[in-house]
Amino acid sequence: MANNFLVIMSDEHNPKVLGKSGHPIIQTPNLDALAKTGTVFEHTYTTSPVCIPARAGFATGKYINQIGFWDNADAYDGSIPSWHHIIRDQGFNVTSIGKLHFREYEEDHGFTEEQIPMHILKGKGDLLGLVRDDLPKRGGSKKMAALAGPGESQYTFYDKEICSKAQIWLHEQATKERAVDKPWVLFVSFVAPHFPLTAPPEHYYKYWGKELPMPLMYAREERPNHPYLEDYRNSFCYDDYFENEDQVKRALCGYFGLVSYLDENVGKILTTLQDLGFADNTNIIYTSDHGDNLGARGLWGKSTMFEEIAGVPLIMAGPDVPKGLRIETPVSHVDCFPTILEGVGINFNSVKDGHLGVSLFDIANGYKPDRTVLSEYHGMGSTTGAYAIRNGKWKYVYYAKYPAQLFDLESDPNETTDLGQNPDYKHILSECHLKLLSVCDPDETDRRAKARQAENLAANGGREAVIARGDIGFTPAPGAAADFL
Repeated sequence: MANNFLVIMSDEHNPKVLGKSGHPIIQTPNLDALAKTGTVFEHTYTTSPVCIPARAGFATGKYINQIGFWDNADAYDGSIPSWHHIIRDQGFNVTSIGKLHFREYEEDHGFTEEQIPMHILKGKGDLLGLVRDDLPKRGGSKKMAALAGPGESQYTFYDKEICSKAQIWLHEQATKERAVDKPWVLFVSFVAPHFPLTAPPEHYYKYWGKELPMPLMYAREERPNHPYLEDYRNSFCYDDYFENEDQVKRALCGYFGLVSYLDENVGKILTTLQDLGFADNTNIIYTSDHGDNLGARGLWGKSTMFEEIAGVPLIMAGPDVPKGLRIETPVSHVDCFPTILEGVGINFNSVKDGHLGVSLFDIANGYKPDRTVLSEYHGMGSTTGAYAIRNGKWKYVYYAKYPAQLFDLESDPNETTDLGQNPDYKHILSECHLKLLSVCDPDETDRRAKARQAENLAANGGREAVIARGDIGFTPAPGAAADFL
């Protein structure tokens, strides 16, 4: 098995907002078609439900507690080998186009070429997230409601350029194909549907005026009051700026419109791949770095462990991928590392070094690994490390300083009933905690993350200095100005 590999990543794509996932409203014909021709991994988890750690975990094929890129001010710097390093260093062309969210432009992140990359602002990123106690209110939170609606943003223009450059790259590669004796790898990384929730009008108005249901458990009396969620809700006070249902639905239309815009751009790349004759020798992965709360439980953005956020879409297709399958086995972004290597003909075992991933090719062909899949969080809007695992039908969420949560995803797929404090489930909690300990020591990891963050905070002038710097809200696209609030 040695074919080209196309990896497409979006940003903040709630895995339930896909036609193939049964969403009643969203229009994603291109991603749905890709799913029909390949394999869908129904229960895929990010290594961390926030951009920068998630992308570091995806690059290195390791969990955050293994690599130490904890938060949105501590970005990947190329110091730990990535799948891009390994593939490039064995003589392959491995090119990235679009958002990477690594640390510095001058660093070697392992790609043959980085086209129009987005990295963290001035190598520092979100310093405000280093404050892990007495959490400040995020000034940029008002942008969620204020910018929602039809139109264009720096991000929609950026995605258009990413799509154009990916098509050009494929055309140029096609002219070299006969002279190339090794497969190529192309990593295309879009920013949609990450906020601002400003969607191109042709996509926004697909949804505006329709009977959109309000988000799950949105009414204030329905919202869960777990202290971790209260910390996040009170720091990222997005919902404070939604004054009525129309404004909420405006934001939903913006998000849905951005998902459809993403789908349009994915479709253009897949059509180019087909037209150039690459479809028969190119495997494809589509995924997202993490999901989005999308108003459920009164929360917007990311940083929680619900399925809509810690879960991500993952679709594989291509000549080496079974067609029409839906895999129920839980998988992780750490599994993409061995998958991409093996897809281009590199033996994973020859480079394996503490990696816990399993090839998705093997899982698609029936292998069911006996292991625990982890998602963890140590960043902005939280005062404690959070850790989520799957144990069969059980979803267990452990917090270093707060009560654990437990959900039965079989009978309660929307995670509306927290069984964590129900004494009837004490034995399940104990069993799940042992599973967590098999992959991570959560309390030690929490201490290590906070120690690193305290050092980084001090190096940037301390608490008052980073609060005075303000909240950026979201990383500016290449060439755009930062807007601190």
